[in-house]
Amino acid sequence: MASRSSALAALNVVALLVLCGLPATTEAHTQFGAYNKTCPQAEEIVFKEMTAILAKSPDLAGPVLRLFSVDCLLGGCEGSILLNSTANNTAEKDAPLNKGLRGYDVVDSIKAKLEVACPGVVSCSDVLALAARDSVRITEGPYIPIPTGRQDGNRSSAADVAPNSPKPGATVTDLIALFARFNLTAKDLAVLSGAHTIGRAHCSAFSPRLYNFNGSSNASSDPTLDANYTATLRGQCKAGDLATLVDLDPSSGTTFDLGYYRDVAASKGLLSTDAALLLDADTRAYVLRQANATANQEFFADFAVSFVNMSKIGVLTHHKGEIRRQCSVVNPPSAHSSAPMTTMSAHAVLLATSLISVLALALLL
Repeated sequence: MASRSSALAALNVVALLVLCGLPATTEAHTQFGAYNKTCPQAEEIVFKEMTAILAKSPDLAGPVLRLFSVDCLLGGCEGSILLNSTANNTAEKDAPLNKGLRGYDVVDSIKAKLEVACPGVVSCSDVLALAARDSVRITEGPYIPIPTGRQDGNRSSAADVAPNSPKPGATVTDLIALFARFNLTAKDLAVLSGAHTIGRAHCSAFSPRLYNFNGSSNASSDPTLDANYTATLRGQCKAGDLATLVDLDPSSGTTFDLGYYRDVAASKGLLSTDAALLLDADTRAYVLRQANATANQEFFADFAVSFVNMSKIGVLTHHKGEIRRQCSVVNPPSAHSSAPMTTMSAHAVLLATSLISVLALALLL
């Protein structure tokens, strides 16, 4: 009896020691260079494709950057904004507030290249994150090292959009509160708003500032908007025009620089949320400091930090998500998103099984 008890104890100890030594394959986290071994050319492929795309269509840099930020603020940077609606579900991309988003084709194009090079390895959420990062770099902004290893979510609901988006007429207090829900600060708000130095907006996004402001009369406009700028915008956007696109930063709309802050400081912030930055002491101070800066180093450094902070919101790891083969649809049930067991872990499991079998046999002798 004593020998059987000793053998059983040894069995438990050996099993525990062997299993504790197994690599924690289910405990993956985002990390810098997550694809260094599984797809070492991944980031190079994204950059090369983004360079080619923006060489042909430079106006897509802003939309890709915005697409990423919208995705992150809608429950996390897990690619849900990329999913198409189905017969039983209206997806985030088809919510009224997101109808103007662009850049889906960019992500699909890059993902297709990666699927040829490394099938089933790089997530759509990482493709979007890297493409957004490279949009900044290619438009003369800073290079931003970001962690990768995100997995893709399989839920996308239009009902989630309004509660997680700035409401029409949102005050700066509303914006700060929204950002605080994601552990982002008022400084992050001021810094990430600087992304509006590239890209364009539909007239529908700001026409309430040009016509019938606060319902007083069709000729009335937002008094906080520079009068000459108002006249220019009315020339570009007639009343009722919902489709025309206008530069967010009219002075340098395709270059990532300090032009945005100079515009906002001069009461030429295109969106009401841009103008709102002047109504909080902290965000106003940041706007004015960058508007008067003679070099972009501080803004670039701050943007890199805030961008990485945003890129970590609600990421899926630990095999809670999947690696979509196509970014617009979830994988079919037969497609496994989890990475296969590594050779090291397979050997460890085999060793554990062998040792346990030997000890179990000893109990029977």
